[in-house]
Amino acid sequence: MPVEPRILVIEDTEAIRVSVETALRAAGFTVRALPDGDHVEAELGRFRPDLVVLDVMLPGRDGFTLLRLIRRLGTAGVVMLTARDGVDDRLRGLGDGADDYVVKPFVLAELVARVTAVLRRTGRAQPAIEVGDLVVDLDSGLALYDGVRVDLTVTEWKLLSYLATQRNRVVSKTQILTAVWGYDEYSANLVEVNVSTLRRKLEVHGPRLLHTVRGQGYVLRGDQP
Repeated sequence: MPVEPRILVIEDTEAIRVSVETALRAAGFTVRALPDGDHVEAELGRFRPDLVVLDVMLPGRDGFTLLRLIRRLGTAGVVMLTARDGVDDRLRGLGDGADDYVVKPFVLAELVARVTAVLRRTGRAQPAIEVGDLVVDLDSGLALYDGVRVDLTVTEWKLLSYLATQRNRVVSKTQILTAVWGYDEYSANLVEVNVSTLRRKLEVHGPRLLHTVRGQGYVLRGDQP
């Protein structure tokens, strides 16, 4: 089974931290998040992230200080996240060893793409996930069923990506909502409608892979229930 890349998010603004954490999980990453740099050394040792999404303006030690610390303690990639848009700040971050620099406000999909690109350059990107004859390539954003591309909307792709990373595990509607839409969009019907649409699109190409587990949720698996 592929090992999911580990991402550490360090961001003091809760709304941004939760949004980034949710988007990265939906893209198939294992994520931990911190509101500041107080426990970075311990987390680097315990969690051993493949990449750190690092805010510059943090209470206590700022992002530039933590960047130098991360570089000294390991080989994790670093994508800096900041409201500062000055060229000098970007050059400073890149000069200190950052792999990329994303300026707020940003689109979550762009951040996920940049994180994936850094992981790919460093040889740590997650390989394509196979579920039966379905191949979900998180890097390229393609889903192939029996070699044929499955045309999906952005939301359907996010849903399939999450289910693929949780393959062979039953996930509840609440878990899906959190990963794909976030808590603010809570609606069980939202999940049901999108799962139904995704299932139909997949079944055009082959046997059923997306199953309903009554009273528990859904599971993506290649064998028959």
